[in-house]
Amino acid sequence: QVQLVESGGGLVQPGGSLRLSCAASGNIFSINVMGWYRQAPGKGRELIATVHTGGSTYYADSGKGRFTISRDNAKSSMYLQMDSLKPEDTAVYYCKATDRSFHDYWGQGTQVTVSS
Repeated sequence: QVQLVESGGGLVQPGGSLRLSCAASGNIFSINVMGWYRQAPGKGRELIATVHTGGSTYYADSGKGRFTISRDNAKSSMYLQMDSLKPEDTAVYYCKATDRSFHDYWGQGTQVTVSS
């Protein structure tokens, strides 16, 4: 089992930045891929970006250009640096871990609100 806890969300003005963190615990050595997702009100959950244990990254269209994903294996943590935030970035942001048996684990989510 893997447990994930997100932090770093909050209220930010348009154009501002936030850095989200996801701390993993439990059977962390089983984790292969970690990723960030978000779900805006009334919409489905969408992928932002993923990062593999080896460091390779993938960005979906929603994450290209303004978001940067990173991972610190020594700290069992993953991060999402979000810059030039827009009101349409308002959503609950979730981290997900997939282990080598392809089991998915989700955090509880952290709210990001972009508003003046």
